[in-house]
Amino acid sequence: MKLTSTSEKNRVESLDLLRGFSLLGIFIANMLMFHSPMMYIDPYTWFSTGSDATAFAWIDIFVQGSFYPIFAFLFGYGMNMQYEKALKTNQRFTSMMVRRLTVLLAFGLIHAVFIWSGDILFTYATLGFLLLFLVRMPAKWLWSFATVLYVIPVGFLYVMTKLVVRIDPDLMAAELIDTGKIEAALSTFSIGTVSEIFYFRLMEWLTYGLSSTFLGIFIILPLIMFGAAMSKYKLFERASEVKGKLLLVALITLPIGLGIKVLPYVRTPSYDIVQLQDTFGGVLLAAGYIALFLFVSTSAKFSAFFSPVGKAGRMSLTTYITQSILATLIFYSYGFGLYGKVSVWTGTFIAIGVFILQVIFAEFWLAKFRTGPIEKLWRIGTYGKDSTK
Repeated sequence: MKLTSTSEKNRVESLDLLRGFSLLGIFIANMLMFHSPMMYIDPYTWFSTGSDATAFAWIDIFVQGSFYPIFAFLFGYGMNMQYEKALKTNQRFTSMMVRRLTVLLAFGLIHAVFIWSGDILFTYATLGFLLLFLVRMPAKWLWSFATVLYVIPVGFLYVMTKLVVRIDPDLMAAELIDTGKIEAALSTFSIGTVSEIFYFRLMEWLTYGLSSTFLGIFIILPLIMFGAAMSKYKLFERASEVKGKLLLVALITLPIGLGIKVLPYVRTPSYDIVQLQDTFGGVLLAAGYIALFLFVSTSAKFSAFFSPVGKAGRMSLTTYITQSILATLIFYSYGFGLYGKVSVWTGTFIAIGVFILQVIFAEFWLAKFRTGPIEKLWRIGTYGKDSTK
């Protein structure tokens, strides 16, 4: 029996809507990397004066590290939905998902090597193969295992980092700031040739992208697993039934997450503090965002008003990859060459403006077609044809 994709009538609209909002948050955070050498600088000293300092602080506290966990959570949620659908209809799940993840892996590799080195698709696809073995676990075991897998390694890393910083406060900062790479990035991306940009981007991905995939086992995989566990509980589908619990979760996690996220601004932003901010603060804030979103999404007026954002979320793969294409055209030398030449506020407004155009595009596209253009290629690679027709 052949497994087919999710039909339009079976979609959970709030999933697409949250996916759309998460893509906007990810793009705002990524925009710092699109226009500045973020991999090689200390942003707390690089963006230290005037409006740049204010803009970076807002992004660092409310956006950075708090939207990719939402996207990972939704990835796991959707994967479990497909698993449960296969069980219900007595269809093959593993073979289909292997094809689906392989195609996503290919998209991620193309994206990382030829468009932008900050790709997340390759990492998600790789970790998705691991979830194939874990998604069969009961919900309680799955989220418990995810919690242990996240808290223990990340907590251990924080403790070790704190010890290193206490021994030599300047050691970690000196290793993070690479003036040679800063100059090379500014020169290559702003005035370099296409081949020079290709080589520099490839080295960035081989150095940082692949390592983040391996580290993702302890950071991103638990978030994907937690999303799969919540899918088993039908969290989105039953949001109206658990509004009170959602509000309680938001009231607990939002202030704690924000309290951790502001630490670099009330204390010296040492490497251990920044690590605590990203790993624990970012995830707790993401949990609060998810709970608050689900609470307000039970309002028909809220869902109706923001439904166009859901269209961009429904075309998440197209939205994500075209964000990279447009951003690199704006900032790299083969486009407008604005790399290193715009303020943080300007970059943020560009991200918001591009996303608004993507929302408009998605609205018109989905009025004529059932799926996005890159999603169509993904479905063909998975099912052998566009199964939405």
